[in-house]
Amino acid sequence: MEGKQIYDLIGKAMADIGPIAKNKRNKEQNYLFRGIDDVYNALNPIMSKYGLFVIPKVLERTREERQTAKGYRLIYTVLKIQYTMYAPDGSYIEGITEGEGMDSADKSTNKAMSAAYKYFMFQLFNIPTEEAVDADAETPPPSEPVPPQRPTKQQPTTPPVVTAEDPKAKLLKTLKQNALFAYGDQSEARLNELMQAQNVTFETMTNTAYKAINATIYADIAAAKKEGAA
Repeated sequence: MEGKQIYDLIGKAMADIGPIAKNKRNKEQNYLFRGIDDVYNALNPIMSKYGLFVIPKVLERTREERQTAKGYRLIYTVLKIQYTMYAPDGSYIEGITEGEGMDSADKSTNKAMSAAYKYFMFQLFNIPTEEAVDADAETPPPSEPVPPQRPTKQQPTTPPVVTAEDPKAKLLKTLKQNALFAYGDQSEARLNELMQAQNVTFETMTNTAYKAINATIYADIAAAKKEGAA
């Protein structure tokens, strides 16, 4: 394609956008977050100014039913979406990202699309956020290659026993799912806050901390439903 206007306009739009602040507050837990509306409100006038628009295309979709510890039914959706941004001269760029969403009704796909769009725009325009995880923020402990095991003489054994999923791993998986249902694309940041309040990490999680964090998540879900019904 001869037109290359898209590259110039993305740079100009990037200069105009600037940071998107966390200007919404969760009344129950008193923490700030930035929602999808914040992204729309910040980008719409600038994209209109330069004649930029985006077309989404869902490439893959995974959908499954899950059940919470209390028996609630949830729909969990993962979307792989290709976004194409066009400039007025017809030039364009493409990018692929994924979004996850969980809901007890019919909004899991909506949440997944919102999450994918939001983070695609954050990375495309390099919009400053406080949520992105920097690879340099953590240093794994020193490690060494595992030496190959010497073959041993096979001894008569009983048939292998198929064990269930590790109980702790199962608890952590449930915790992440519950947080995603309660907080959507803010789940990772919110879950980190709750774990910090209990002074634990995923590696040091205890049953007491798990129950306390889960209780807070369910309280937030109940409060949100109560607020939505008001």
